[in-house]
Amino acid sequence: MKNKTLSRIYKILRPQIKAIVIISILAIIINIGEVVKPYLIKIVIDNYLSAGLWQKGIMTIGIIGVVYILIVLIGNILDFIVSTTTSMVGENVIYTIRNKLYRYIQYANIPFHDKTPSGTLFVRITSDIEDITTFFKDVITTFIKDVIMIIALAGMMLTLNYKLALICFILIPFVILTSFIITKMSKKVQEYSKKAKTKVNVFLAESIYGVKLIKIFNRQYEKEKECSKLCNDFYKSRIPTAFTEGFLIAFMVIFENLGIALITWVCVNKLFNINLDVGIIYIFITYLKQIFEPVQRLVENFETIQEALVSINKIYDILEHKEYLEDFEKGTKLEEIKGKIEFKNVWFAYQEENWILKDVSFTIEPGQSVAIVGKTGSRKNNNYQFNKSFL
Repeated sequence: MKNKTLSRIYKILRPQIKAIVIISILAIIINIGEVVKPYLIKIVIDNYLSAGLWQKGIMTIGIIGVVYILIVLIGNILDFIVSTTTSMVGENVIYTIRNKLYRYIQYANIPFHDKTPSGTLFVRITSDIEDITTFFKDVITTFIKDVIMIIALAGMMLTLNYKLALICFILIPFVILTSFIITKMSKKVQEYSKKAKTKVNVFLAESIYGVKLIKIFNRQYEKEKECSKLCNDFYKSRIPTAFTEGFLIAFMVIFENLGIALITWVCVNKLFNINLDVGIIYIFITYLKQIFEPVQRLVENFETIQEALVSINKIYDILEHKEYLEDFEKGTKLEEIKGKIEFKNVWFAYQEENWILKDVSFTIEPGQSVAIVGKTGSRKNNNYQFNKSFL
């Protein structure tokens, strides 16, 4: 990742650092609870149920049950807080970026708008913002939570029985490789889908903006056909995406069940001198099922991160070009203007020698009405407003 991109991400995250730290701490507490819950059940199974001592340990089992329920309740409350806070962080980030971008568009000079299509700006302020929203609301905090979860689960499995843990970990590379391959396939599909979506957004923005012109030239039917084709292309581009997502879910279920079968086979046959209590076997099966989800999510989020980084760079490539911004506070305020307006051999260009006015001379007398005419896109309206303010 380039230093420029990291710097841009830091600019966005800096106001939200405290909230992200709090979310991360709460996520760690939630993960601890998820690790402890199966261990409590293991205690009940091995110490009381398997030994046939459940009647003597009824009080202890009751206490463990209460603790388990408390962990579930506290975990759900903290998860609600994390989800709500994460959404607020994401919305704050998006609010800030969208306002910055809109303000830039308002204050940008004419050369910027001459070379930047309005449809492109529409996509930047809608579709690209949505990509960043997903990144900040669904990835940043879950990334921290998933990494901690994987470390905690792996640590517990190694502590309980390192041999069985290493056997279980054999599946992890296959999970990562499968997720990576399917995600790569999905990336190509999503890139095509995103291009199709961008075309639809650009078309809609330009069509709605120019709807009066479309009606004047009676082009409604042609535009309707064009819209139908673009929407149909976008619809078709989404079908392969659904298939790739379905493949990933199916493969994860297969690997999960393979893991359970592997643990059962090793423990039943006491391979590698592994002779474990029922509670330990239950913990391994539970932990293995829990560890697949964050591993899969981390691989999937890699694609989301890439899309978000591209969108961040596209937006900041606009925001960081200060040379296009106009200073509306600069200049001399004229309280009262009297007399005529005279243009004498005026030349004007927004960009180098791309002249808009070429040696123009004319005089506007007080009270005189002047019509500015020219081809479409020649900035007649801007010139008219400028001249009218002096009359």
